[in-house]
Amino acid sequence: MAYLDSQKYTPAEETEIQSWLSKASSVSPDNSSLLDEINNTLATRTTALGTKPSKADIALYESLAPLVKSWTPEQRTGEHGHPNIVRLVDFVQNSPFFGLDVKDKVEVDVEDIRYVKPVVDAKAEKERLKKEKAAAAAAAAAPGGGADQKTLVDRTKEAVQTVVEKAVEAKDAVVEAVTGDAAAAAAGAAKPQKQKKEKKEKKGREPAPPPPPQVLSPCLIDLRVGHILKAIKHPEADSLYVSTIAMGDKPGTDDTTEVDGQVCRTVCSGLNGLIPLEEMQGRKVVVVCNLKPVKMRGIKSSAMVLAASPKIKEGEVDDHKGPVELVNPPADAKAGERVYFEGWAGEPEKVLNPKKKVWETFQPGFTTTDDLEVAFDAGVVEALEGKTGLGKLVTESGGVCKVKSLTGAQVR
Repeated sequence: MAYLDSQKYTPAEETEIQSWLSKASSVSPDNSSLLDEINNTLATRTTALGTKPSKADIALYESLAPLVKSWTPEQRTGEHGHPNIVRLVDFVQNSPFFGLDVKDKVEVDVEDIRYVKPVVDAKAEKERLKKEKAAAAAAAAAPGGGADQKTLVDRTKEAVQTVVEKAVEAKDAVVEAVTGDAAAAAAGAAKPQKQKKEKKEKKGREPAPPPPPQVLSPCLIDLRVGHILKAIKHPEADSLYVSTIAMGDKPGTDDTTEVDGQVCRTVCSGLNGLIPLEEMQGRKVVVVCNLKPVKMRGIKSSAMVLAASPKIKEGEVDDHKGPVELVNPPADAKAGERVYFEGWAGEPEKVLNPKKKVWETFQPGFTTTDDLEVAFDAGVVEALEGKTGLGKLVTESGGVCKVKSLTGAQVR
């Protein structure tokens, strides 16, 4: 509880905590509507407040744990189950943030997922709505589609009449033009012709100036805070996890889907066997968002999760055995918040061109300090021509990204 006692909450957060305490006191097996409400709200949150732990989480745990313990697997993660409630209960009873000494924990199998809600393709949904709108407009314009609509015969007659009238107008215009030309010719014979002005030579268009040369900087890499909604093992690759991550994309962005009201990307990470699957659930990470998407054993991966591991010494072979630690943004960071290295702020590329090797150029400078802070060491990047110094990896709101225990590590 020492951690919670040190936390400070805004008036708005205090009000929300009181609301959660009221809900926790009303939890019962028969109050299914309240359980549905809690489950839906937790779909986009790690804790009751979002990411910040509070006494509301403990109150919810005390009310919900007995229910979850009695639920069948179908009631937990089935089509009509409450998987987000199960996740909160498991998080609270195991997290050191709450300091609970639970003797009889609720057994939770994080791999027993009975139902996964089909993802909605944002583009396909937009196209479907567009077609429905067009069909409705066509139905309204059809015979009998409105009270004041004319019959098909009436509208056909009107169309024919319009064509006839336009043809008559065209004929009159031709006659008038011919008559006018003849009169003009006669008048021109009687009057001396004026000298035509010499046409000025048109100046050729000046070529557009060349684009400014690209400034080499790690800011070209689009780093953001990501919120992992869920992670599972890759069905076709023993070393991979498949994560659904919200990272601040707008609806309709390429390679995104909508999950529980959030725009997400699918990300494959070679972390299976290096980081426990339960540590990948409902947590914040730092993601590289502008690498070109690639298929990994049949699943398209549209970003990359940053993690630290010991640097490989000269002559050694990277056996990928770890240890590996995820890069942790500040607890209060929001999904989609920009992350950059101090001293290297700037606008990232939309998509990194693989031929330009931007990621490969700057990644060797990604490291961790003795204070466990992630930083960029300009001195090890040859393309920066002698520049030196360390820049901490920070969020737009000013928090520093860190790792758990690895110092002097490589981050990739």
